[in-house]
Amino acid sequence: MAPNGVAPEKGLIVSFGEMLIDFVPTVSGVSLAEAPGFVKAPGGAPANVAIAVTRLGGRSAFVGKLGDDEFGHMLADILKQNGVSGDGICFDQGARTALAFVTLRADGEREFMFYRNPSADMLLTPGELNLDLIRSAKVFHYGSISLIVEPCRSAHLKAMEVAKKAGALLSYDPNLRLPLWPSADEARKQIMSIWDQADVIKVSDVELEFLTGSDKIDDETALSLWRPTSNLKLLLVTLGENGSRYYTKNFRGSVDAFHVNSVDTTGAGDSFVGALLCKFVADPSVLEDESKLREALKFANACGAITTTKKGAIPALPAEADALTLLKGAK
Repeated sequence: MAPNGVAPEKGLIVSFGEMLIDFVPTVSGVSLAEAPGFVKAPGGAPANVAIAVTRLGGRSAFVGKLGDDEFGHMLADILKQNGVSGDGICFDQGARTALAFVTLRADGEREFMFYRNPSADMLLTPGELNLDLIRSAKVFHYGSISLIVEPCRSAHLKAMEVAKKAGALLSYDPNLRLPLWPSADEARKQIMSIWDQADVIKVSDVELEFLTGSDKIDDETALSLWRPTSNLKLLLVTLGENGSRYYTKNFRGSVDAFHVNSVDTTGAGDSFVGALLCKFVADPSVLEDESKLREALKFANACGAITTTKKGAIPALPAEADALTLLKGAK
C-alpha cells in the first residue's frame, strides 16, 4: 500500500472543470428570498466526482482554477483533505471563486442562482493546464459548464485532446445548468459539439428531454443520441428513483434504484459517476460484459441513493462499505 492508503497500481481518474461554493438555505422548501439563512457547502460537479472516487478508495485529481481568495483556498484544502490530488489546480488573483445560491425545494430538487461574472474557473487558459497530470489519467472526466466561455472552453478542448491522445477513457456528464448559458439553443449546440469524442456519457432524464426535444423517456429517444460518427461505448440515462438505463453497441437494459429516505438530491449523479468510473478503472472489461456492467451499475445506483439521504454533496458521498451494506440489504 502507498503511504496514503491507496494502492499504487490503481488507475488515476482526472476530473476537469469547476469547483465553487454553494450557499444552501437552512430550511427546505422556501425561495431564496424567504430563506432565513444559508450554510456554505463546497460544490461543483467535477470536484464532487473527484471526491466520490477517493471516498470509494480510488485515485483522483482535479484540474481547474479557483480564486486566490479565502473560498478558493478553502476548496483546495477540502480536495486535499479528501485525498484528491491538487496538482492540476491554479489560482487567479483577479477573479473570485464562483458562488451559487441553491434553493432546496420541498421535494429535495434544486434551483440555482449563480454569481460568476467572471469567476476564476471561467479564466483557465490552455497554457495553465498540467499536461503531465492529464496524460497520466486512465479516465478523464468533464462536464459542459467549462464550454460556456473562453478561455476556459479552449482549455477544456485542449485537455480532452491531450487525454485522448494519451489513451485515457473520456467520460462526459453534461450536467446542464441552463441559467449559466446565453440561451437554450447555445447550450444544446455546445453540449453536443463534443459529444462524439466521449467513450462514456451519462445524462439525466431531464437532460435527455432537453437534448432530444422529446417528452418521452424511452429507448428510441435515448438511442437518437447515439450518433454514427461518435466514439461512444456506453450511454447512461439516470432516472432518479426509477434507476438507470444503459446502452452499448451490443446490449441495453435497465437497473432498478434503491429506495431510501431522500432529503437532498445534490451530488447524487456525481456519486453515481464516481462509483462507475472506479469500477471501470478496476476492470475495463465492464464496458463489454453486460453482467459486469449491471453489477457496476447496481453499485453506482447504491452510491447515488446514499448521497440523497443527507444534505449537501460532499458530506453525503459514501464509502465503499456504505454501498456494500445497502447492496447486501437489498438482496
